[in-house]
Amino acid sequence: MTVMQTTTAAPTQQPDRTPADICSAPPRRHPRPEGQDRYTISEVVAFTGLTAHTLRWYERIGLMSHIDRSHTGQRRYSNRDLDWLDFVTKLRLTGMPVADMVRYAELVREGETTYPERRELLEQTRRDVVSRIAELHDTLSVLDRKISFYETGGS
Repeated sequence: MTVMQTTTAAPTQQPDRTPADICSAPPRRHPRPEGQDRYTISEVVAFTGLTAHTLRWYERIGLMSHIDRSHTGQRRYSNRDLDWLDFVTKLRLTGMPVADMVRYAELVREGETTYPERRELLEQTRRDVVSRIAELHDTLSVLDRKISFYETGGS
């Protein structure tokens, strides 16, 4: 998944819902159905591989929007939060700076009027990834030549 897609509300959903950004196509199958999707921080740690410290930090810096809380104050994550975390994890893999990820999250919260700015952020990240891939291909070629050299006994 390299970009977020916009989908319209399904016929069974409320007709006044605005299109939502989703993180993968097709959507992942979640452990719990919509509406019953209240995960504890330890469950999210198990699903995502992120640490509890990282999840709290994401919330503190604004990378995660408001996380619901139980009556005792414990965080309760939704399937939508899991989708967002999956997307953020992909952005991290691209090497996108955290400041740009936070900016992207802010733009998402601002709504549809920010589509052009979001697109530009993702296009710049894509250009960076393509450049890194080219560098890695070049590095791989060097490694392959060296491996071949050693396979032939240095001749």
